[in-house]
Formats: sequence, C-alpha cells, structure tokens
Amino acid sequence: MENLYDLIIIGGGPAGVAAGIYAARKKLKTVLVTDLFGGQSLVSDDIGNWVGEPRLSGFDLAQKLEGHLKAQTGIEIIEGDLVSKIKEVRLPNIGFLVETKNGKTFETETILLTSGSRRKKLDVPGEKEFEGKGVAYCSTCDAPVFGGKTVAVVGGGNAGLEAVTDLIPYASKIYLIHRGENLKGDLVTQEKIKAEPKVTVILNAETQKISGDKTVVGLEYKDKISGEVKRIAVDGVFVEIGIVPNSDLVKNLVALNERGEIITDPKTQATSQKGIWAAGDVTDGLYRQNNISAGDAVKAVLNIHDYLKINGLL
Repeated sequence: MENLYDLIIIGGGPAGVAAGIYAARKKLKTVLVTDLFGGQSLVSDDIGNWVGEPRLSGFDLAQKLEGHLKAQTGIEIIEGDLVSKIKEVRLPNIGFLVETKNGKTFETETILLTSGSRRKKLDVPGEKEFEGKGVAYCSTCDAPVFGGKTVAVVGGGNAGLEAVTDLIPYASKIYLIHRGENLKGDLVTQEKIKAEPKVTVILNAETQKISGDKTVVGLEYKDKISGEVKRIAVDGVFVEIGIVPNSDLVKNLVALNERGEIITDPKTQATSQKGIWAAGDVTDGLYRQNNISAGDAVKAVLNIHDYLKINGLL
C-alpha cells in the first residue's frame, strides 16, 4: 500500500530530526510531518550548548537539522503541514490512520510523537515583537548571552527561580517579577536568591509591557497594591511562567500526567499505547534540552525497529 509506513514522526525539532536520521539508517519506511524545522530554539540568537557547535543561532541550527535530514535516503518529508488527527485502527499491519491539515492521509504501524511544547506567554505588548531580541524563554540556553547585562525574570515558581539561578553567574543585575504576594518555588532556592546582592525580588507586580527599539530596553509592571505603573530598565526579559506540552493529538490514546505530558518508559520512550512512542518536551522527561530530546528520540527509533522486527512487520 502506497500510504502504508513503518513509522510516522510528528515534529521537526532536534528530536524529530534525530529520529528521522536513525529511521533512515535502519531503513524504515518513514514519513516525517512538520510545520517547520528547528523547534523552540528557532528564535534563539545564540545557542552555546548544542554538542559539536560552540556557537550558532536558532536559525542556523534549524538549517543544519533540515540539511542533515534531507541528506538521508528513504525518508519522506512533509513540510509546512501539521498532523490534525490520529485514529487507531484494527487492521493487519496497520495500527493508526494519520491525517494532516492539508488533507494528506497515512497508514502506519508505529508513531513517534516529537511535537514538543510551547511556552506560556505573557500576552503583553512587546513580547512577540522582541522574542529572540531580548525576550527569552530558556535560561539554560540563553543565560550566557546576557553577560554583564540587566535582566528581568517573570515568574515566581520553580521555573522562575531556576532561571534566576542560571543568570546569577552572568547578569550584572536581575529583577525577579512575580504577580503574587509570595514566591511559590522551592524554599531553599528562594533563600539563595534572596541572599544574592544582584537580585531584586518584586512582588504583587503584574507585567504590562515590554519596550524596546531594536532590542529590549525596559519592562513596565503594575503594582497591584498601589495601582501605580512602574518601569525598570532591562536588556532582557525571561518569561518563566510554565510550559504547555503539545499532546492534544494523543490525549485520548495515551496516558498523560497532571500537566498534560505524555508518560513514557525512560528505557524505550514507549507510551501506554501499543505502537506509540514519544520523545522530547512533549513527554514527562525531567530535563528539557535539545541534546536530551535528540538522544531520547534515537532511543525511541531503535526500540521501534526492535518492535517491528519482533512482530514480523519488517
């Protein structure tokens, strides 16, 4: 059958591309569907922790990922499209029917979901305009870019506290902005941050606007007690108010945790549903890094290959 595949990979970030490369090397009949290559790192100006590349931009990383994947033979790439529906079917050698928004349909025995996650946004003026130009969402990735600069971190939970910790070795001044009366993160980390001279914690502060010219130059917030709108001069803003996994496609097929992340077996990346694997930020993995996502996706493809062989599907 022309549209019957061994594997369908959903997503074109580091996890999806790594999976595609290994699927091609294992000679699995594979199709990869993605709206674009690069994942969340696409907006980063300076990535310093991608193994083998001391420095590159998110755009450069996306181009390298795309080029490496397209250099493989035996993998079909559907770019500029999104999977809109996954349906479980009960036919020999066919486990799932996959449909895309542009009307393409594929039949497959296995699926690897590498759809990632999306950062919760502040939805304030200036956030979208200066994304990648001072507005950042990954302190582990981008903290070194702000060496000697003044930055604001928005978010009082563990993500916000960890961002401040990541920035302390680099930034000259850090404002931690939180809309509540008290920080919500780990108490030990709170004490460490409060004892750091370069950190100022601002509570009861509702972020109103991020301003800039070519890059970020300031942040405005409303004091929820006085009602006064105040402005601080900053070179960057880290938005750390949580993430949302892109797991809606399979929410009725696989087990999710309370945050909507796909629960996987850490040895194989298999989900609770026979025939579906997941890797990267869409899963319940502990750490969210490009290198880890790629490694988990490779692990998944190797296990998928074993699964297909054991079940006589190759």
